[in-house]
Amino acid sequence: MASQDAILQGVSVLGRVQDSQKKILTPQALAFLALLQRSFNATRKNLLERRKVRQAELDRGALPDFLPETKHIRENPTWKGAPPAPGLVDRRVEITGPTDRKMVVNALNSDVWTYMADFEDSTAPTWDNMVNGQVNLYDAVRRQVDFKQGAKEYKLRTDRTLPTLIVRPRGWHLEEKHVTVDGEPMSGSLFDFGLYFYHNAFEAVKRGTGPYFYLPKMESHLEARLWNDVFNLAQDYIGMARGTIRGTVLIETILAAFEMDEIIYELRDHSSGLNCGRWDYIFSVIKKFRQNSSFVLPDRGCVTMTVPFMDAYVKLLIQTCHKRGVHAMGGMAAQIPIKDDPAANDTAMEGVRADKLREVRAGHDGTWVAHPALASIATEVFNKHMPTPNQLFVRREDVSIGQNDLLNMNVSGAITEGGIRKNLNIGLGYMEAWIRGVGCVPINYLMEDAATAEVSRSQLWQWVRHGVTTAEGKRVDKAYALKLLKEQTAELSAKAPKGNKFQLAAQYFSGQVTGEDYADFLTSLLYNEITSAGSPSPASKL
Repeated sequence: MASQDAILQGVSVLGRVQDSQKKILTPQALAFLALLQRSFNATRKNLLERRKVRQAELDRGALPDFLPETKHIRENPTWKGAPPAPGLVDRRVEITGPTDRKMVVNALNSDVWTYMADFEDSTAPTWDNMVNGQVNLYDAVRRQVDFKQGAKEYKLRTDRTLPTLIVRPRGWHLEEKHVTVDGEPMSGSLFDFGLYFYHNAFEAVKRGTGPYFYLPKMESHLEARLWNDVFNLAQDYIGMARGTIRGTVLIETILAAFEMDEIIYELRDHSSGLNCGRWDYIFSVIKKFRQNSSFVLPDRGCVTMTVPFMDAYVKLLIQTCHKRGVHAMGGMAAQIPIKDDPAANDTAMEGVRADKLREVRAGHDGTWVAHPALASIATEVFNKHMPTPNQLFVRREDVSIGQNDLLNMNVSGAITEGGIRKNLNIGLGYMEAWIRGVGCVPINYLMEDAATAEVSRSQLWQWVRHGVTTAEGKRVDKAYALKLLKEQTAELSAKAPKGNKFQLAAQYFSGQVTGEDYADFLTSLLYNEITSAGSPSPASKL
């Protein structure tokens, strides 16, 4: 095996490393990252090129379908995913959020079963956010994350078992530009996964759980295969038994929905199920078919979980997971309490209750909340209707979903000026916060993250591109979109503190709402605004 110094040749850290971060960015950990990058980055880049080829096919009018070459996998009833791992048998309520220290303590103190610590859509990937997040999780795994902020103390509770920690690394498309290997930016996925796994895998097992992950934004089973290869190498490298890692895949792209069996199959020894990433899924439908006028959707408030294409996706996900013996996780309740309006708060919480009731009755094994106050509602609903730790036995053999069901865009509702302005407000509000380094933003009593901002800008692009007419009789064109963007920017900027980033956000947004340019992801578009790469430090000197 090559020496550590040899492996570290060509590895540079361009972000400033604080003393508190040195326990994470050790030469040994960086050597592990370099090994992952050199082993898998070429495959990652090839898979991203494959996405572009697939997009070009869709732009020409092709429609996705179940793959004929993997029919034997779908139709073989005998193979199964891995049995639920320790700490993942009962996942009825999961809380999600970024990895800042306050959030980590509050999430682990919540009355939930797991906490998904998010390096992806609810975190703006500044260097400090990503590395400090790793510091916080390192300390949380070891139960040494308590801290004081002003007069307030944040301490982990000791009166019960803490929720199981699950980490969501960034998707395959994102890079970590503050670390380079052989002159190329590090994969964000491998950076996030590698640091957490290297430092915490054995400690998590010792404490009764394991190194568990949520895997985002995949578009094919080949991308799941890559994660499985990463998992095997990582476990072999540190001397851990294969199959200790678990990965729950977020089905949040329309293309992945046609490959759910195959995705579980590729990860099967490491699979802990699939999750309905609802907002990203809607974003993906608009994005992938943005050139196809048959896929124009109405105001985002009309695109609920009960519209045909969303209902079909949920049913197929539950059926597929339970056929393979793995968890089928429900989606996010993004509401946050409305403290100054009890009537409005009651209405919002009833909406949460109805959503969770729909999920548990459909056969989901658990659900997501964004705020600790919603945990009791979700728990009450799941406890009443799911007295068992999960409902893997609910086979949903009554379900028969085909291509037409997943692509059924029969969604009632109109496109309104109010809907346009709402999308502009959400997109601007989120982008402005993201540029300031904040990845999770309360807007109109909903916790918005990158996925909801993506829905907003993609709808705007789609409406202009296809020249739709609003319910008020106005044709949506480039001039109209830019006029409303200017008005909403001025309104939001006037209400915000001095030094806000709304004008900068609007500059980026203006290129995304005219039906012309379309960035693959907003986070990729904005990333250079939050990088702070300086002079390279050789990894061996840290």
